[in-house]
This record gives sequence, C-alpha cells and structure tokens, in this order.
Amino acid sequence: MSRSDSMPRIAFVGLGMMGGPMAGRLAAAGYRLAVYDRNPALTAQFALAHGATACASAADAALQADLAITMLPGSDAVFSSVLGGDGDAGLLSKLQRGSRIIDMSSSDPVRTRDLAQQVALQGCTLQDAPVSGGVRKARDGSLAIMAGGTSEEVERAGPILRTMGATVFHTGAVGSGHAMKALNNYVSAAGLVAAVEALHIGAAFGLDPHTITRVLNASTGRNNTTENKVEQFMLNSGYNSGFSLALMAKDLGIAMDLAAEVGVSALLGDVTLEIWEDALDAAGGNPDHTEMYRLLAPQAPAA
Repeated sequence: MSRSDSMPRIAFVGLGMMGGPMAGRLAAAGYRLAVYDRNPALTAQFALAHGATACASAADAALQADLAITMLPGSDAVFSSVLGGDGDAGLLSKLQRGSRIIDMSSSDPVRTRDLAQQVALQGCTLQDAPVSGGVRKARDGSLAIMAGGTSEEVERAGPILRTMGATVFHTGAVGSGHAMKALNNYVSAAGLVAAVEALHIGAAFGLDPHTITRVLNASTGRNNTTENKVEQFMLNSGYNSGFSLALMAKDLGIAMDLAAEVGVSALLGDVTLEIWEDALDAAGGNPDHTEMYRLLAPQAPAA
C-alpha cells in the first residue's frame, strides 16, 4: 500500500521477534515509519525491506514523528528509550508537545504509571498496549491487544492497534494493560508447567506423548500449551517458538510483584515463578520458553 501524508508518522523502537513483524504490518498498511533497534543490522534490514527510515537512536526516530511505539524487553529498556540515559537522549526529548507514546512491551504496570506521569509533565501522553499471541499472530496481524488509558486515548489509537491485532481490549486506566498482560502470562506459564508435567508422568507410565496431547486437546485439560506448543515446538525438540524462557520468567515476576502490591496471596503463582526461575538457572544462555519440556524431564537415577 502506498504511503499517505495524512497518516501519522510513527517512530517504532524495537524490531525483535515481535516488534519486527508488528512494525511490518504498519508499514504494509501505509504508515510512514522511522525505526530504531539497538541492533543496527536489524534496523537497516527492516528499513530496506519496508521502505522505512533507519535511525541511529530512539531520539532520532522521534524527530519527525507524530507518535512513538515501543516494543522492548521490559520497563528498564522502555524508560531508557523514552527518557534517555547514559548520556543518550530519549524519545521524549524530541517529540512535540501533545504527542503520544504507546508502550506495547511487557512492562511493569506500577512503573508504567510512574512513567506516564513523567511523560505528562512534558506535555505528552503515554498509553500501554501489550500484546499476546506470539510471532505467528504478530505476522498475520491477529494479536490480542490489551490497551490501557482513557477511552478517548484508546479509541484514537484504535486504527493503529487494529493494524497489528484482531482484538483490542480496553482494560482501564494507564498501566492496566500491562497488569493484564502479566496476569495472562502467569496463567499461560502455570498451564505450560501442568501440561509438561502431565506429559512426563504419562510417558513414565507408558503412555505415548502424542496420544496424551490428542486426548488433552479433546478434553477439559486443553490449554494454550497443549494446542499450540506441545506438537509444534516440544515433542519435535524444535524449541523455537520465538519467546524466551527469560521473558516468561520476567513476566511471571511482574505478576507476583503485582500480587504483593495489591495484597493478594498467590500461592500457585509463587511456586510457578520458582519453577521457572530454577529452570532458567539450570538452562544457562537464552533458551526458548518451550525448552521447559526438556528442562522439567525426569532425571535418570544415578547408577
């Protein structure tokens, strides 16, 4: 689709496994993009492939932008990109007053509220709009998007968000989208552990893992892992879903911090977080989160 001068100019920061295809959806829809990723090769490759402007920093991307979108690993990276740090300017230093920033990262909801206040002091607006659905849905534009902010802000961002997602949920005030994303990933992570443990228990008894998966998917034990991860990434030892174990553990930590913040006990959540953190320590490196199937496998008894 050809670019239209009437469409807002977007600074897009973060072109990783999710950010790249999300930004690609915007480019394909005709939005004019100025892009930045801390990996210069990714920035250059995306700009060449999609006719975007490659920038050397987040601040440079914001120079000619009407709004900015961040799709980064977490709050630390978002704060740095928005406010600057280590001698580098941030998005906020170059955006015009009245501009919007949409943080689509998996960030800490309490810190998001704090950042929104700092952004507001500079005459701009911060919304949160994290996503769920994985790389495949990022590519085909069918993500679920959890949008925090006022009704007017979410409605205004709607055309842009719906370019990347099939469903946009207005979750409440700023920060609520990030709270919802963390809680979603808590439920997803707990379900993954349950599914993996069931597979290993069944296999030890003599059940075929493929049969277990088919039965679960036809029964009440069906969940996102049994439907979309076991056959696709685990039983074939592919472990290449595109979402890291470290990021899932990080999101679980956000959910449990939120539970503590609001004074709600989360017994299962605490145990689930410990399981994921222990697995991450045991794995080393940066494994895909579906490697939990391998990491939670029963250990052979010592000879």
